[in-house]
Amino acid sequence: MNWLTPDWPAPASVKACVTTREGGVSEAPFDSLNLGDHVDDRPEAVAENRRRLTEHFSIKPAWLQQVHGIAVAHADPSVVAMADASWTATPGIACAAMTADCLPALFCDRAGTRVAAAHAGWRGLAAGVLEATLDSLDVPAEDILVWLGPAIGPQAFEVGPEVREVFIDQLPEAATAFVPSHNAGKFMADIYKLARLRLAVRGVTAVYGGGFCTVTDPRFFSYRRASRTGRFASLVWLTR
Repeated sequence: MNWLTPDWPAPASVKACVTTREGGVSEAPFDSLNLGDHVDDRPEAVAENRRRLTEHFSIKPAWLQQVHGIAVAHADPSVVAMADASWTATPGIACAAMTADCLPALFCDRAGTRVAAAHAGWRGLAAGVLEATLDSLDVPAEDILVWLGPAIGPQAFEVGPEVREVFIDQLPEAATAFVPSHNAGKFMADIYKLARLRLAVRGVTAVYGGGFCTVTDPRFFSYRRASRTGRFASLVWLTR
């Protein structure tokens, strides 16, 4: 397996990783470590990929049925909750966000007692999934750390004016996260900046990560690059 380790000043009790396409058994176009069970990959391949991940890190991931909403579940490996974020205070249980261009965000408190993971496409981001995740942790904003994982980069994320208007209507400063595209009437959006702006409104300024682009980085699955593709996962958990 090959994975990324988030670069953030999390407490020693907090562990996290981001998987890549390497190290699994799925065949093209899901090659090879596809963790999504909803993308038409062979179920036995997904099960083996998840088993390898679980065994390698000795964790119990709480997988979600993600729907681009703002529901936050209490992480439970025995239940596939319909939610786009989860949190836990139990060591060994991993909160997981599966993505292929959407923004994964990992959370922890400075005391190393609670963690969370959120899946934020533009719809979920605009609806408030990051804010809902913060609420679930029930920790003062100044005690929260956030790491933004691999997502579609600002040079690849072209959106229509309606997307821009949604964010600006909620937060005028969001205008700084959009620049005109070469295509008339379109805009290039910086999802990392949008996330940072929204977190800052809630008083969370210890935000790390960003700077990736799943569309141009072949290590990651990308729906915009190839609509029939797999999903990688960003996970965070507490050690015992």
